[in-house]
Amino acid sequence: MTTRIKWLIPIVGLLLAATACSSGGGGEGAVCDGTIDQDTIEVWVHEGSEADAYEALIEDFNASGAGVTVTLTKIPEGGYTDTVNAAAASGDLPDVIDFDGPTLANFAWSGNVVHLEECVTDEVRDALIPSIIEQGTYAGQLYSVATFDSGLGLYAWKSALDEVGARIPAGPDDAWTVDEMEQVLVDLQGAGYAMPLDIKIHYGTQGEWMTYGFSPILQSAGADLVDRDSLKAEGVLNSEEAVAALATFQDWANRDLINTETVDDTPFLEKQSPLSWVGHWMYNTYKEAAGDDLILVPLPDFGEGTRTGMGSWAWAVTSSNTDGDAAWAFLEFATADDTILTITAANGAVPATTTALGQDPNYAEGGDLVLFKQQLEGAPDIAVPRPLTPGYPTVTSEFWGAMDKILLGEDVQATLDAAAAAIDADVDANDGYPEP
Repeated sequence: MTTRIKWLIPIVGLLLAATACSSGGGGEGAVCDGTIDQDTIEVWVHEGSEADAYEALIEDFNASGAGVTVTLTKIPEGGYTDTVNAAAASGDLPDVIDFDGPTLANFAWSGNVVHLEECVTDEVRDALIPSIIEQGTYAGQLYSVATFDSGLGLYAWKSALDEVGARIPAGPDDAWTVDEMEQVLVDLQGAGYAMPLDIKIHYGTQGEWMTYGFSPILQSAGADLVDRDSLKAEGVLNSEEAVAALATFQDWANRDLINTETVDDTPFLEKQSPLSWVGHWMYNTYKEAAGDDLILVPLPDFGEGTRTGMGSWAWAVTSSNTDGDAAWAFLEFATADDTILTITAANGAVPATTTALGQDPNYAEGGDLVLFKQQLEGAPDIAVPRPLTPGYPTVTSEFWGAMDKILLGEDVQATLDAAAAAIDADVDANDGYPEP
């Protein structure tokens, strides 16, 4: 068995969990009266694959004559949510933030961001794809808009799959069963690919990768992170179905079918691990390496059909903003088709409007990324949103900690039992997270 890399569960998880102890100050809205009174607004963004495109967006907006100028601050992605929470605690939030979609309910419940109902136009609302509206809505009000949504799947070197005679799934309804997936991995290993499946283990537990990437295993097996009504995890996260599915994944790691030694993207780029379980952001890099040999197939079916993550970075107005019209001028520009297509060309993500989506050949019939579109069209049954709960920071930190332990060989049932108990204790401590 290969030596495992021990991921450190960072303090960020504890800090995130602590934010769930707010008294629940959500429900306020941005005020838009049709007049821009503020000549400068401050915008924070995370440093990701679209960082350069964000800079270009700000430059274009500032040159557009909108009547307001944006100052931009870029913050490392791994500590981004911690930075926002610290700024909220000290009263130093900017006017607009981008944020990872599943944290919306926590930010809204805590009063860090305000809803956009008075500002959002019918034109913008109607153009956004349904998953963006679903991601941005809390307690019946729209708190965020977005430039893109996400895609998750298995990138593959087709020649490697052909080498072992693997069936190529045609779409979400044709995903490999978990047994098929295992056989493909075994056959690839037998063909000389020592650790055939790259799962981006080098991303570690900081950030949202572990939950975004691997909670679809639970949902495909008929389980979930929490019960979506009670927001509690007991009997769901640690259910028989969840334990069985994650025990299978653990077994793949134990047998070196999963590459647990990656320190960067080299294994897939050099075809050492010819399958990669990852999201849209690797498309451009992988396409450059594999060219026409690159294909995208769904995640495996653990019993109830393939499932995938959805939701991504979005825009919101914070409670510190004093001029909703100035902030909305920027958000409206950020959700225009030209802006969207520039940014999604940089990060490989799914355009956030139906009109922009229709202009991108990658999402047309036969396009390289059409699977991502098909999965979002099947939401919430195929593309599953992460739970809309103010307790989400605790949910994700407990799950990423559990996945760390499971991939390091610890008992699956006991690990999930402990995670479920911690999530439920947080819900109880916050009186069930009542909506504002």
